[in-house]
Amino acid sequence: MGALLIRQADAILTMDDTRRELRGSDILAMNGVIAGIGSGLALPAGERGEVICARGCVVTPGLVNTHHHLYQSLTRAVPEGQNALLFGWLGALYPIWARFGPEEMRISAMVGLAELALSGCSLSSDHLYLFPNGSRLDDTIEAARAVGLRFHPTRGAMSIGESAGGLPPDDLVEDEAAILDDCIRVIDTFHDPAEGSMCRVGIAPCSPFSVSRELMRDAALLAREKGVMLHTHLAENDEDIAYSLERFGCRPGQYAEELGWTGDDVWHAHCVKLDTREIDLFARTRTGIAHCPCSNCRLGSGIAPVREMRDRGVKVGLGVDGSASNDSGNLMLEARQAMLLQRVARGSDMMSAREALEIATRGGADVLGRPDCGRLEPGRRADIAIWNVSEIESAGSWDRAALLLAGPCRVRDLVVEGRLVVRDGQLVTLDLHRLIEQQNLLARRLAEG
Repeated sequence: MGALLIRQADAILTMDDTRRELRGSDILAMNGVIAGIGSGLALPAGERGEVICARGCVVTPGLVNTHHHLYQSLTRAVPEGQNALLFGWLGALYPIWARFGPEEMRISAMVGLAELALSGCSLSSDHLYLFPNGSRLDDTIEAARAVGLRFHPTRGAMSIGESAGGLPPDDLVEDEAAILDDCIRVIDTFHDPAEGSMCRVGIAPCSPFSVSRELMRDAALLAREKGVMLHTHLAENDEDIAYSLERFGCRPGQYAEELGWTGDDVWHAHCVKLDTREIDLFARTRTGIAHCPCSNCRLGSGIAPVREMRDRGVKVGLGVDGSASNDSGNLMLEARQAMLLQRVARGSDMMSAREALEIATRGGADVLGRPDCGRLEPGRRADIAIWNVSEIESAGSWDRAALLLAGPCRVRDLVVEGRLVVRDGQLVTLDLHRLIEQQNLLARRLAEG
C-alpha cells in the first residue's frame, strides 16, 4: 500500500473534533492511515509513494453513504413508477425486480458504487432485501471489491407477502428461518469488525410492512449475538405511519423500541415522519438516522426534521437511497439537497454548507459505527476526496471551502484506504465504459420483458 502525499491544498476541511480548516497544507498517509497533516510534509526518507498536487483544490474526508439499494440502478426512471407515492411505486417495481439474477445484482451494484465514487464517496452501506433467481449478498460484495470502496452491506429480507397482508408479492418473500440462516452465513463469511475494515455486514429486515414482528425481534437478537449493526426503513411517509397505527396499534418509534430496534448499533432510513417523542427516543438511545432528501422529494414523502434531530443530538447521516427512487447516486448533490430543504422548510439560517458537508462525512461515519472514517486527522483511515475549485462551478466564489454553495459535484481524486480509486475525474479501478454498456444491455432486456 505504501505512502501517499497530498501537497499544497488550498483548503483542508478536516471534520475533526474542532472542525479545523487548514490553508496551503499537506496530508501524508502511510499504509492506509493518515500519518500527518500540516505544512511542508514530505515522504519519509527512502520511501517511494504517490504524490498528488492539490493546488486549486479543497480536500475533505471521503463522503459516507448510509442508505442505498444498489440493485435499483438498473431501474431508473421506469415510466410506471415516475409519479407514484411510495407504496404505488413499490407495486410497480416489484415485478421487474423479481426477474433479476446474480448478474443483474453484481452489475447494478458496480454501477451504483462507481457513481458514488465519482461523487466523492469512499464508504457506502447497501440495503439488499430481495434475492430472486439465486441472487445473494455475495454479488454486491464482489462488486464493491472491484470498485474499491469501503462497504457496509446489509442482509435484508421480506417475509410477509400480499396474501398475508404485506406489500411485496408472494414470490419475492423468503422463509424466516432461511433468512436468519443466511444472515449467519454472510456474517461469518464476510464481516470484518477490525478498525480499517473494508467490509462489515449488517442485518436489515426491509420494513415493518414486509416482515413479521417475530423476524424483527429475532434479527435484533441475532445481530447482538454476532456484534453487527441493524438497519431498516422507518416512518418514511404518511402511508407508513397509517400502516403502523392500523397493523400494530402504535407509531413506528414505539414499535421499534418494543422490538429492540433502538441503540447505538441501529440506524433507520428516512424517518421523515418522526414526532418529537420519537426524536427524543432516538437521541436518548443513540439510534442513527439515514436522511435521504432527494428520494423523499421524488416520492413526495416530505421533509425530514433534520434540524430538530441534530439539535437534540440524534446521529444523522446521508443516503442517496435507491436509484429507482432517486434516479441519481451523487452524494455531493444529496448533501446540497439536504441543506436546501432545511432552509426552505425552516429558514435560510437553518443549515450551513459546512454543516451539511459534516453530515455527509463525519455524520455518516458515526451512524455506521465507523469513527475511524469521516475525519482527516492522524490515526484515521486515509479516505480522502479532492475537489477542483478552479473550474467554472467555483469561478467568482469568495469562499471556495463552501463547496455545497459553489463547487463541483464530481470529485477530481478519491483515495480509499490510501489507494487511488478516482484520478483526474476518472475511475481507475475498472473499465467504466464497458460497465455502462453491460448495464444498459441488462436494462434493455428487463424493459423488453
